[in-house]
Order: sequence, then structure tokens, then C-alpha cells
Amino acid sequence: MSDTLILIHTAISILIIVGLILGIKMHEILAITIGALYLGVATGLGFLNTAETVSAGFGEIMADIGLLIVFGVLLGSLLSAVGALERLTSALLRVFGAERSPYVFGMSMSSVFPAIYTDVLLVLTAPLGNKIAPRIQRNGTPSMAAALVLGSELGLVLVVPGAGALAVAGLLDVPLSQMLLWGLVVALPTAFVSIFVYRWLLKRGLWNAEKDEIPAATDDVIVERDDEQQPRLPLPVLLLPLLISVALIAMGGIAAAAGIETGVIAFLGHPMVALLLGLLFAYFIAWRSLGNDVINKALDKALRDGGPILVITGLGGALGAVISESGLEDILAGYFSVNALSPLILAWLIAVILHAAIGSTSVAAITAAGILAPVMGQIGVSPLLIALAAGSGALFALHVNSNFFWMTQKLLNLSTQGTLKVCTIITSIASVVSLLCVLGLSLAL
Repeated sequence: MSDTLILIHTAISILIIVGLILGIKMHEILAITIGALYLGVATGLGFLNTAETVSAGFGEIMADIGLLIVFGVLLGSLLSAVGALERLTSALLRVFGAERSPYVFGMSMSSVFPAIYTDVLLVLTAPLGNKIAPRIQRNGTPSMAAALVLGSELGLVLVVPGAGALAVAGLLDVPLSQMLLWGLVVALPTAFVSIFVYRWLLKRGLWNAEKDEIPAATDDVIVERDDEQQPRLPLPVLLLPLLISVALIAMGGIAAAAGIETGVIAFLGHPMVALLLGLLFAYFIAWRSLGNDVINKALDKALRDGGPILVITGLGGALGAVISESGLEDILAGYFSVNALSPLILAWLIAVILHAAIGSTSVAAITAAGILAPVMGQIGVSPLLIALAAGSGALFALHVNSNFFWMTQKLLNLSTQGTLKVCTIITSIASVVSLLCVLGLSLAL
């Protein structure tokens, strides 16, 4: 089959995925599967070989990172249950004050709590944001709303153990210690610069409170967690499970880079073991503070919420396996220059288009990574940079086809116009800023 036909069929498979999701509201899991099967059959793999390739690709990525995603999701759920996020943000607020709180929230949410799902993170922080907003002298509501949206989305796809970051790193075979370190290097300045630029736009008249905000109805008030129900443990203790996991992963990466090879260090620094130890410590803290009933409910909900991301991640691997077998990797490799900028911008653009069409940040990043994974060995670009570029593009232009958009509107008392001004603008700014950071890294790595 000619190179042109393979490229055409690949484009059609992506259009099938996007069209099924948008046109008939088919679930992403079914749409990606159908797209992968079409690509295999259309490019000449044959019916049986296509089915076997999809199954094998799914199984390989699940073997690599399935448990990591499960443990990350459960760890985030337990951190939520013990109130670690509220305690941290309250402490930061006391130190930095209301005027700096958008920066504090945006940077801390994206770097410290990426294990918590975006929906959960927004629900937990919305009451705090609504309480702080009136204390900010000007444009408090959009400033805090933008910080909460950005903090929730940024960590998801750029910072380990965010589910999207874990999945993309797994698809592209990026060591989690590298994804952790360089994800933070990109995420922290992105959060600060994006919020700074957004607040500058607010000062230039972006916001109209009369049209962009709506009064909070009585039944829309979010009931905050009763302080008496929160664990009476020091904040550092509540954060230790996450810090332990991160420290062990980093230790394993540093030891490997330094050529230190011992069984104990390799075992403890393995991402699966590191996340498991953090999870077990979080379970112990929650058990002592909340009891088994509360813990089991939190974990059950986390597993229900985490199921789709597991399957979508596996299907990203399946799509990548079909692309590899179809011969597309050789074709794409021929189009790429040895210069790193072209593949990085391509990865960013693919994720931008997918996110704009599908509305899921994590699905956009995972699908973009799955498309590009087969060519990683031939383009002379670090898979780490591709992973960061895909995550960066997946942030672009959060809008009305995302359930997170409508959650933001309700929880933060915004009109649809106001929600567009918050969600779409802040994520677009962050996407561009983070891409610039990634391009800068490409000159140094």
C-alpha cells in the first residue's frame, strides 16, 4: 500500500474517533476501539491480525502502567478523604494572603495534588475559592476561578502521579522519575506565568461582573467539610504519603542515572512499589482518622472513576500498536527533521485538535501520545519532550464539550459567557506557555 493511502486511512481513523464521540455522543472507549480496528483493516493488516494487534497493544501498556494508575487514583482519593488539600491551601493562604492566593492555588494544586482527579479537586477547592474571592481587591472571582481550573488541569497531564501524565509517560516509555522532575519544571512556571497574564487581561477589561457572574442560589451553596470530622493530625503527616512516593521515585531515578545498582534501591525506587508504599501509608492514616466505612466508600468511588482512564490508556496503546504495524512510523519518520522543534509542535498540534474536538484533556494527551509512540525511535527526539508537548497541547481551549466546563460554571457561580472567559482563556494561555517551556527544554536536553 502506498504511503499516501496509509496517511489517508490514518487521518480517517482519527476522524472516525472524533466523529463518533461528537456526532452520536459515543463513549471514548468504543470510539477509539473502532478507529483502531478500522486503521488496521484499512492498511492491510487483515482482520485477525488487526484484532490480535489491538489486544496485544492494550495488554502491553496495561502491564507497564495499569497498577501505577490504579495506585495513583487510590492515593488521591485517600488524600481527599483526610482533608489534606484543604489543610494545605488554608495554611498557604495564611502565609501568602488573599491577593497572592490565585498563584498559591494554581501552583500548589498543579504540583502537590496531581493524583486527585480534576473533578474531585475542583469540588474540594471551590468552597475555598468562593470564600477567598471577595477578599481580593479586584476581579477576585475570575482570578480564583482561573487558578482553580488551571491547577486542576495542569497537574493531570504534566505532573506525576497525575493520571494523564502516568499514561502518556507509559505510552512513550518515559521514566517516571524524569516525568516527575521535568513535569514540575514545566508546570510551575506555566502556572505562575499563565495566571499573571490572565490577571493582566482582567485589568484590561476582560471581565464584566454583571454578565459573567451569577448570584449563588441557596441550593447551590457547597457544604464544606466539618472541621470536627477532619483528622487532627499535623499537615506534614497528611502529606507524607504523597511525599514518600515522590521521593522514592526520584531516588530510583537518581540512583539509576548515577549507576548505583542495588536490589533494595531498585525495589523501593520502582514506581509501582513507591506508589504502593505511599498508598499503604495513606490508608493507615485514613484508617486511624476516619474508620473503615469511610475509607472503603472513598476507594470504591475512586475505582469507579479510575476505570475509564485505565481502559482509555490501554486503547491508546492499542492504537499505537496498530499504527506501528501499519508502517506509518516509517512514513512519519521521513517527514520529521532531526531538529526537535518539528515533532514537538506536531505533538502539540495533534493534542490541541483532539482536545478541541473531544473535550477530554487526558484522552487528548493519551491519543496524541499513542499516535506518535511508534516513531519515537526514529526521529531523534527525547520521548520525554514529546510527552510534555502532548500534555501541553491537551490543555488548549477547554470549552463547552467538557463536563469539567459545566462543573466550573455551577461550582463557581459563573454565567456561560463567564465560564468561557475563565476556562477557555486560561487553558489556552497555559497551553502556549507550557509549549514554550518545552521548546526551551529541547535546546538544553
